[in-house]
Amino acid sequence: MTFAGHQENWLSRVEPNSAAAARADSVGSANAKPAGEFQVLDILLMALIALRQSNVECCYWKSSRRLPAVLLGESDLDLLIARSDQHLAAQALLACGLKRFESIDCHSHPAIQSFLGYDEPSGRIIHLHLHFRLVVGERLLRNYQLPWERLILASAIPHPTLPIRLLDPAVEALLLLVRASFELRRRDPIALRDWRATQQKFELDRLDLASRVDRRGLRDLAARLVKDDLAEAIADALFEPHLAAQHRLRRHIRRDLAVYRTYNAFEGILRGAGRAALWTAGSLNKRFLHIPRPWSRRAPGGGIVVAVIGIDGSGKTTLVAAVREWLGSEVDVLPIYFGTGGGRPSLFLLPFKLLIPAATWVLGTKPAGSSHGPVSDHAPGPFYSILLAIWATVAAVEKATKLVAARRGADRGMVVIADRFPQDQIADFNDAPLLPRLANVPAWLRRFEANAYALARRLPPDLVIKLQTTPQVIMAREPDMDPLVIGRRVPALEQLAFGDVTVVSVDAGQPLADVISAAKAAIWRKL
Repeated sequence: MTFAGHQENWLSRVEPNSAAAARADSVGSANAKPAGEFQVLDILLMALIALRQSNVECCYWKSSRRLPAVLLGESDLDLLIARSDQHLAAQALLACGLKRFESIDCHSHPAIQSFLGYDEPSGRIIHLHLHFRLVVGERLLRNYQLPWERLILASAIPHPTLPIRLLDPAVEALLLLVRASFELRRRDPIALRDWRATQQKFELDRLDLASRVDRRGLRDLAARLVKDDLAEAIADALFEPHLAAQHRLRRHIRRDLAVYRTYNAFEGILRGAGRAALWTAGSLNKRFLHIPRPWSRRAPGGGIVVAVIGIDGSGKTTLVAAVREWLGSEVDVLPIYFGTGGGRPSLFLLPFKLLIPAATWVLGTKPAGSSHGPVSDHAPGPFYSILLAIWATVAAVEKATKLVAARRGADRGMVVIADRFPQDQIADFNDAPLLPRLANVPAWLRRFEANAYALARRLPPDLVIKLQTTPQVIMAREPDMDPLVIGRRVPALEQLAFGDVTVVSVDAGQPLADVISAAKAAIWRKL
């Protein structure tokens, strides 16, 4: 049977009412109700079928209670893979269109690989973790490698309708208690941040397993892997409420499994503290600083610079925010704003930007050529010319600095999302040099500004997304914008070229969801 035939067969088993409806209605909508026992994204089903066809020995080794959410792409899919099948597994996933994304050095582990895929109907990024060893521990430091892989894989149970094997309930219960011993620790900043949710997750998993696991079977299994007296306590703990409150048991489990530590206690504390510091710095950088330094996971084959361009009102900033939210939870994304309007300025430009309201109030109207606000028919006067020359010089310095930062971020494996991009092909157009608007400007100052914009040709983006639409749409969105300026800029955008760079034109007049979907697909193809 062909791969497509296998997929149809499994789809009909997952949702027997209608495989076609599964694609069109259930799979295509992240919020749709399942038509059968389980609802699963097409790309995840393809990956699971590919692993089965490649005879990869594997099983899903996390909470079976949370499997429905995993199959919808709402949580990561963690698979324990037989070490001898690691290369087969990677080949199978790559053949399905998934891509391998490497964690930065301080977050990586030699026995774990991460694969990401894009499910276009739902717009979700799905994340598969391949574990070739049973690695457990705190979120930032998986410091324990338990030699239980063969036992877990040998006892795994086939799912009744999906091409995936699940943990034996007794094995799942034992792993739950072991994982809780390491993950329910407040010294881990991620666990501390999500403390209540983590407690609730483990408690709900415990309640689910307590209703399905026989105490004697759990005790016998634990006795094979830990000390006898600890096995009794583990068996009792599953049926007692609030794992987070069982401090003594969790301490004894960590002590008994200390022989499987990758680093000794002292080095583990130092490494954990170092990773906590780096995680904190990365979180601050992601939210506030936007320095071109990766902090989590890098793009395969190196990063890329994506430039979103369009005239005012086309939806550039909205699209950049949507792409950042979509991709930023899985990959290091660096947002850069190349404009001088309502976006985030650099600290260098910020003082000058704060003076704009006062300058606007003093001038009253803007000279001919301005795009927004009250515009006069007169050429720029001396006062306006001086202000614009200062502003153009500062903006040129900022653009040159951000161009270098964007390229450095991409070279370090980040996905750089640029709102606008400098260009000097079309004068009096978005992000073009400003000094050509003035008559009496020193030649050296013109050269200084021109060099900054010429740098954009030497450091071009890897992908350009052009948001194109009609003048009528822009006028409806930007009523304060001069219609004559709109009439010139809409066709000028079509002429804007970027050499050999991939350019994707998107109709910005269509519904926002369709604009975002087209941009996501273009970015994913480029990664």
